Amino acid sequence: VQLQASGGGLVQAGGSLRLSCRASERTLSRYGMGWFRQAPGKERVFVAAIRRTGGTVSYADFVKGRFTISRDNAKNTVYLQMNNLKPEDTAVYYCAAVEMAISTMSVEYDYWGQGTLVTVSS
Repeated sequence: VQLQASGGGLVQAGGSLRLSCRASERTLSRYGMGWFRQAPGKERVFVAAIRRTGGTVSYADFVKGRFTISRDNAKNTVYLQMNNLKPEDTAVYYCAAVEMAISTMSVEYDYWGQGTLVTVSS
């Protein structure tokens, strides 16, 4: 499956962005979906994940209460709503698909999008 992430950009601290990840397949419901991010000079880390059919989600502690992951399988799209953004949220954000119900482990993901850059200014 091919994944296309979009929605990144430059935003001031406290602002919001919504990332989208559109999949090439019409069977997105087969995959658990996740968002990861990689800041300059740092490793890629888990941000959020959602179960194949929605309902179950998981978040990294540093985004809990600020970010919301959701999916619309009919539109083959997964979203990451990011509110109250902080400068430390600056990173390239990647969406990924895993051939299992849900996972927070990047090594388990099978397909990756190209990434979208989010820059948060102070």
